[in-house]
Amino acid sequence: MALKRLQILFTFLFLLPYILPAQDTIRHDTLSRKRVLIEDDPVISMLDSLASLKIFEDAEFPNANQYQNWNTYSDSDVPFFTDSVYRARISHMNDQSPFEYVYNGEVKKFIEMYSVRKRKLTARILGLAQIYFPLFEEQLDKYNMPLELKYLAVIESALNPTANSPAGAKGLWQFMYGTGKGYGLKVSSYVDDRFDPYKATIAACEHLSDLYDIYGNWSLALAAYNSGAGNVNKAIRRSGGLKDFWAIKRFLPRETASYVPAFIAASYVMTYSSEHKIFPVDPGILYYEVDTVTVHSPLAFDQISEMLNIPMDEIEFLNPSFKHWFIPATPETPYKLRLRKKYIGNFINNEQALYAYETKNGRNQDSLQKMLFSNYRETELYQVKSGETMASVAKKFHMTVADLKSLNGLKKNSVSPKKKLLVYTKSAKEKGAKSVSSTYVPSPASRDTSVKTTVAETHTANKSVKTNAAPEPETPHAGATHVVSAGENLAMISRKYHCTAAELMIWNNLSSETIFVGQKLKVAATTAAGETGKHSASPKTSRANAAASPKFTTYTIQAGDNLWDIAAKHDVTVAELKSTNNLKTNTPLKPGQKLKIPK
Repeated sequence: MALKRLQILFTFLFLLPYILPAQDTIRHDTLSRKRVLIEDDPVISMLDSLASLKIFEDAEFPNANQYQNWNTYSDSDVPFFTDSVYRARISHMNDQSPFEYVYNGEVKKFIEMYSVRKRKLTARILGLAQIYFPLFEEQLDKYNMPLELKYLAVIESALNPTANSPAGAKGLWQFMYGTGKGYGLKVSSYVDDRFDPYKATIAACEHLSDLYDIYGNWSLALAAYNSGAGNVNKAIRRSGGLKDFWAIKRFLPRETASYVPAFIAASYVMTYSSEHKIFPVDPGILYYEVDTVTVHSPLAFDQISEMLNIPMDEIEFLNPSFKHWFIPATPETPYKLRLRKKYIGNFINNEQALYAYETKNGRNQDSLQKMLFSNYRETELYQVKSGETMASVAKKFHMTVADLKSLNGLKKNSVSPKKKLLVYTKSAKEKGAKSVSSTYVPSPASRDTSVKTTVAETHTANKSVKTNAAPEPETPHAGATHVVSAGENLAMISRKYHCTAAELMIWNNLSSETIFVGQKLKVAATTAAGETGKHSASPKTSRANAAASPKFTTYTIQAGDNLWDIAAKHDVTVAELKSTNNLKTNTPLKPGQKLKIPK
């Protein structure tokens, strides 16, 4: 017996050097797996954001736990269904829709998330749907698009109007800066159109329509909405040219691969919510209770709240595009303010008194005018150079580090080279105070006109109204030069100096429209006398040159190009491209085709 024990002990001591590394490897693998599991799902993250949405916390509205018809069952009565039931219901949805609704294990995972684990937050989505779905359906119908696309906003933002992703996407439809700009959504120091439910919904309809025109398949269009057409095109090539989401799924980014299953699950749960005993949490406001008024002078939310006795949270909720609770309106650039209809009459009757009202904190008309004049700034994208820090970039654009982090939704003070940051351009003070210094007193007729617009009419009007004043073109002196900044192109520079891109090419001996960051460009021709040639020519010559100067440049479409990429590259909107080239929504783009780019 003793000999046997000695043999066991010897064997253990012999194997010990091999056992310990193996244990370390297992421990390392376990920790690695845990690190992978820590990553949050973007869909779940957006859903969780509803937990702190103020509209559900206001004393005027029902408490978060007060569910309509919730007393008919307890949490222990959460219904569960078999795969055959899920499959039959989704098959029925598929028969009634142009979407490819399928049921599989990944779809089931998201169904259970919405209907079981996050069911109380799903009830909040159902409540918010009473505000936003009528708006979505109205615009989708106008664009002749499937109404089921309204469910896309559920997985994008969980219908949280102030949703903000770590990547910098904003609002109900989660537009990135560049894509939003291509569809006319502007961002300034006081306004971010991506948070405007009406403008962003119109932009989303146009964007989704363009994506469908490329692929002719809604699942691929949704995938491209999430990760961009470039990633979808690469996945199609890697799959051997298959244009089917489920065939290219394994070649897509992980988030995008889960995007369509999440959309199917959201569509299902929103359709069959009552069968799952999930009922809306009433947010205390409905779509048809909201109307608009036009604001013509700078106005702060606290002025409206204090004088008209409107809850501050309600004003913020209905007007999420205005930063710092301030409307930077002027007679030249009015804005729409959304209020519940019961407050509209009071606003109309007290409009001038509102502009002059001094708040408890001492804010008044003079201080608001001064703030607008000093701080109104538009934005642009800037690519960080090697060696630059957050502080140096902020200093370069006359910002604070806090401004830069807030504008880009950043938490850290570090930034890596080649990262694109949103920065402020010149302030209104540098551009001139003309647009913010005038006083406006509307006539009774104009006041009537400003408030007769219904919510439905406002959606259409917002598409064409330009809410930010464009900077006045500069008049360059003889021999003046411009140093090219990141994101600039000839079209942008020509507008700045009141010339054409063709003239810039001639003055700088350019053979193409390609320019580089840091490149110095002449922005005015010079005569022998040293005067600016463009402005010293005779009136007759000037008129002839003006007539000869094209109003657009030409771009040759390359393989893989799409309208919004071309629009962003040339600093125009997709709508301008369509209008200039007489393109319809379903017109395909062909490599080699020439497009006119408006200047």
